[in-house]
Amino acid sequence: MILVTGATGVNGKALLSRLSANHVAVRALVRNPAKAEALAALPHVEIAQGDMARPETLAAALRDVDRAMLISSSDPMMLDVQSNFIDAAAKAGVRHVVKLSGIMPELDSAFRFARMHGEIEKRLEASGMAFTHLRAGEFMTAYFRQVPSIGAKGAMFLPMEDARIASIDVADIAEIAASVLTSSGHEGKTYPLTGPQALTMTEVAEKLSTATGKTIRYINVPPEAARQAQLANGMPPYLADALFELFAERRNGKEAKVWPDAATLLGRPPSSFDEFAQRNAAVFRGDVPPPNV
Repeated sequence: MILVTGATGVNGKALLSRLSANHVAVRALVRNPAKAEALAALPHVEIAQGDMARPETLAAALRDVDRAMLISSSDPMMLDVQSNFIDAAAKAGVRHVVKLSGIMPELDSAFRFARMHGEIEKRLEASGMAFTHLRAGEFMTAYFRQVPSIGAKGAMFLPMEDARIASIDVADIAEIAASVLTSSGHEGKTYPLTGPQALTMTEVAEKLSTATGKTIRYINVPPEAARQAQLANGMPPYLADALFELFAERRNGKEAKVWPDAATLLGRPPSSFDEFAQRNAAVFRGDVPPPNV
């Protein structure tokens, strides 16, 4: 049995859909089963209720689990909840945990979630279970957050200057994760995962313009102005401060490298941003609402 945590998030849902389509029996860990009806309807998917913030609730979900996919939200509790899961999984006899990590999980990073990912990786490595780290770069779906400003002003407003970033399609992450969870030879491995190109925001805007048939511009904004805008839109200060740190790292080129691992694991080139933009052109035109990201 395979267990997937973070099952109702964007990566969890994509992975469960992929495993279901591959006829793989999988268990989805959710806090609220009422919010997982679409997942429960997938063939071969079993719903298990539990909360990684309350490790005493995980025993039933972990029963007879051989491999697990560890995903959780980037929030102040990420280190705690993922550490809880690692401890509970080891106690339950899970053999192999695959962690969705960040592309730059340095313990001394200026970005708080990178530090957390680094600490979680170390705890998993010391757990006695086999591990695999999938260090994913920026998700292409992050650009769905720009849809309101694209619709209102025909522009993306980001504090990126002319830095490049190598984003990856969530569908490719799901395909890789499904393969790692259902095959051998990945124990003890770390895979940095990016798309095939490192793009500037001007290039991203150009590709979105081509896909949608409407002019979309990139407007560089000062980092503090971006933070204030996020706070004004209701973002919690902790997350606004985290994004301030993240974009500083990105402007320094921390996510600009294109890694070959995704192509090797997929057996094909990973999806390009052009392909992602064309596939989601209706979202960026404002014709259909963006998925929750």
